[in-house]
Amino acid sequence: MTAAVVERPAAFDDDIAVTQRRVIASEWIKLRSLRSTWFSFGAAIVLDIGLGILFSGLRGHDAADHHVPARFFDSIEVSLRGMFLAQLAVGVLGVLVITGEYATGMIRASLSAAPRRVPVFVGKIVVFGGVTFTLSAIMGLIAFLGGQAILHGDGYGVSLSSPGAARAVVGVGLYLTVVGLLALGCGFTFRSTGGAIAALFGLLLVLPILGQALPSSIADHVNKYLPMLAGWQIINTHSDDPNLLGPWTGLGVFALYALVMLAIGVVALMRRDA
Repeated sequence: MTAAVVERPAAFDDDIAVTQRRVIASEWIKLRSLRSTWFSFGAAIVLDIGLGILFSGLRGHDAADHHVPARFFDSIEVSLRGMFLAQLAVGVLGVLVITGEYATGMIRASLSAAPRRVPVFVGKIVVFGGVTFTLSAIMGLIAFLGGQAILHGDGYGVSLSSPGAARAVVGVGLYLTVVGLLALGCGFTFRSTGGAIAALFGLLLVLPILGQALPSSIADHVNKYLPMLAGWQIINTHSDDPNLLGPWTGLGVFALYALVMLAIGVVALMRRDA
């Protein structure tokens, strides 16, 4: 007597198969269900738009009082300057997206569902990077339009069609997205919230301070390659300093930092236990 062999329908396998699309959908549910997501992105919106408009009013009035010629006043950069504080909120959230799962043990469930691990890594990059770019680009546009409306009253406002304006607005989204991806890499690498945030802000904020302490003969060749200064060139429309990188070159250098940190992070994810 032979035992009957019951074949599982192929449709059943399709229903439970782990695919990259399903992992991305899962990561989207996790991201939007976290309170830290709403708080952090809310803080980034307030800082980016609010400070951009505030700086535009203060700097525009001051420049008008001192009769600064319009060609010496970078109205685009002034209206987008809130980005530099908004990056703190985006960076912290990028770290928490990873380290929060390690702290709660949720990462075990994620990796059990997708044991190959790479789909989870890719899913987090796609979801967090996509959401960050979309919101950041919208924030940059609103900050630009609001800031220019105020600066127009002082004679310094420009339109979105002005040279470099559209690139700078999109650059806000690109810059903050790179910050977020750099934060994800730090989170995967260190797994500790404190350690990852310290590493992230060390790269963004401490390195420029140390660079300023270098002799000028060395600083001119080193500082332009530091992460934040290189990335900032994407919104810089008035500088022709030969010691600085071009807009897209600078953003590329900044993105390279994020790529290296993500590479370290995926190696750590593959080699370490959850």
